[in-house]
Amino acid sequence: MTWIKSFASAVLLASFELFTVVSVTHAQSPIPLNVMPLPAKVQRAEGALKIDASFTIAFAGYREPRLDRAGQRFLRELHRQTGIVFFSPAKSTGPATLTIAADHQSKPVQELGEDESYTLDISPAGARLHATNTLGILHGLQTFLQLVAIASEGFAVPAVHIEDQPRFPWRGLMIDVGRHFEPVEAIKRNLDGMEAVKMNVFHWHLTENQGFRVESRKFPKLQEFGSDGLYYTQDEIRDVIDYARDRGIRVVPEFDMPGHTTAWLVSHPEIASGSGPYAIERKWGVFDPAMDPTSEKTYKFLDDFIAEMAKLFPDQFFHIGGDEVNGKEWDANPKIQAFKRSHKIKTNAELQAYFSGRVQDLVTKHKKTPIGWDEILVPGVPKTIVIQSWRGLDSLTAAARMGYRGILSSGYYLDLGWSAARHYAVDPLGGPAASLSPGEQQLILGGESCMWSEYVSAENIDSRIWPRNAAIAERLWSPADATDLASMYDRLNAESERLEWLGLTHRSFQRLMLQRIAGSGASLEELSALTDLARALEHQKDYTREESAASEPTSFTPLNRLVDAVYPESEVSRQFSVAADQYAASSCRDSALAAQIRAQLIEWTGLDARLQSLAQRSQLMKEASPASAALSQAAKIALEALDEAVKGAPLSPEQRKSQSDALNALEKQAHGSQLTLPMLPALQKLLDTASAVGACTR
Repeated sequence: MTWIKSFASAVLLASFELFTVVSVTHAQSPIPLNVMPLPAKVQRAEGALKIDASFTIAFAGYREPRLDRAGQRFLRELHRQTGIVFFSPAKSTGPATLTIAADHQSKPVQELGEDESYTLDISPAGARLHATNTLGILHGLQTFLQLVAIASEGFAVPAVHIEDQPRFPWRGLMIDVGRHFEPVEAIKRNLDGMEAVKMNVFHWHLTENQGFRVESRKFPKLQEFGSDGLYYTQDEIRDVIDYARDRGIRVVPEFDMPGHTTAWLVSHPEIASGSGPYAIERKWGVFDPAMDPTSEKTYKFLDDFIAEMAKLFPDQFFHIGGDEVNGKEWDANPKIQAFKRSHKIKTNAELQAYFSGRVQDLVTKHKKTPIGWDEILVPGVPKTIVIQSWRGLDSLTAAARMGYRGILSSGYYLDLGWSAARHYAVDPLGGPAASLSPGEQQLILGGESCMWSEYVSAENIDSRIWPRNAAIAERLWSPADATDLASMYDRLNAESERLEWLGLTHRSFQRLMLQRIAGSGASLEELSALTDLARALEHQKDYTREESAASEPTSFTPLNRLVDAVYPESEVSRQFSVAADQYAASSCRDSALAAQIRAQLIEWTGLDARLQSLAQRSQLMKEASPASAALSQAAKIALEALDEAVKGAPLSPEQRKSQSDALNALEKQAHGSQLTLPMLPALQKLLDTASAVGACTR
């Protein structure tokens, strides 16, 4: 919609205490600072550096193969963004457009807390990037690429001085490949995205009830019987680790235990608490199978397995899971009950603590630092462990007060479908953590976004992570006072476009999925209408999708429906909501906004009729028809209310209630397709505006 573009252009970047946005003119064209995450300190200057075919880079000071590869990657990405062919490779000496200077190398195996700072100076005459080590150079190159913008005479980078460093040392993304396997190319795409927004930890959730996804040469039956043939070879894992390291990203493996282990027990029932036989789980949820915490066979097995994996994964940290054990197999096993009595263990929580302690000792034996979910924090556990909190800030804060390091994931679960703004509002040092002492706050290492994979495939996973993950990346990197939502969304949309140049499919995937839904015989008009529908709707939030499913979903359920093709956050609906808020704030005086809102409502009102013929031909479209009809009817109700507001004739209380009830009913109707009407609160606001006596005056 053209009104969305005109509205977006009217949103101005706010001023931050540490980040001042100043318009700079180059050949009469303003060059914005679309940088995400926001740097710690920025000073603008006059002019800009032109980017053309003469652009070159050179290294000064320390140099290593990883820096050379970073320079080559930088020039490739710059070519993708601009379309300009750069013939000159990176030079060791001599003048260059961009000089890159690192003082020394980073650690041979990347470590938590290494210096990631950098300084970037750009003038019309040239640019210089300096960092203490390679990590800062990697981050600074990404900032430079984000600064490249179209100008009236080609491409340019604004003159600027940036001093930047992260707020938190742990800025991670977890991808669950156990429930749905993700091929190496999908993992690498997302590592590229992580580098772009300066995330530095890839948490690889490799085992689940639905699949064991890593090759074990010590216990080959694990992947032979527990993976459906979908697993990573050790050579592939080494390749991913090298790929991540080139991008300044550590790889932390997770092997969840003692629960979430059905896929382990298929081939090794001797370490199970139940009698079996076991089969790979095909459904979602918390299941009964669990490892036997009372058997020495279990610990011998895990000792050998951890030894093998500790050699494969070089990172210092080793995630042992530890969450969601329901204890049913333990309760039903007489041997385990006898063990509890003889060891004075009263509860299953205490039994799990016993297991976690034994496993933590094994991890430590193999010179790794254990990480686990909240459940592993029990009295007496060593202070060396790291707690990853899915329970929230209260749990994370309590751990810090007891002297434990922690990582926040609560509030960063991408699979819940929350808006970027909602994730952005979650701060690892917010709420109760703000009252911690400075020393205790240092124990909160940062955070990790989580992509649990019940409803993601290699086709749509990028869209479930990006671009919202960039907002989380900013929260973990940028100063705490970077909170302006208008600025965040402007820069998020710009970064979303740049991520496409890197090869992510978070937007392009939708066109292909919608073509599948429409079929090869669909007209351009039908595809256009289907696209308008998809971009207005969102999938159901939190974990409510299964409640609306016609049948219980499994790992075999095709992820090929409209609910799988919509974006988790509709930008069309978000900007419509902002416009509705502004219109209400204007007391209905803004006729231009009224016209823009009305145009969008008219489009939505006619959408269902445009899709009728397609619904008759496509079953995948037919099942989405309730949502399509609900959107059109909801828009019609709001359009009538808007027209009343423009007339200055307020709705009666009875009219207001009747229409509000109708909107709520339409939201429930959309749920039948496992979809939501994200613009519904804005439509309700239009009703409120139209029913307020005297609120709208001409």
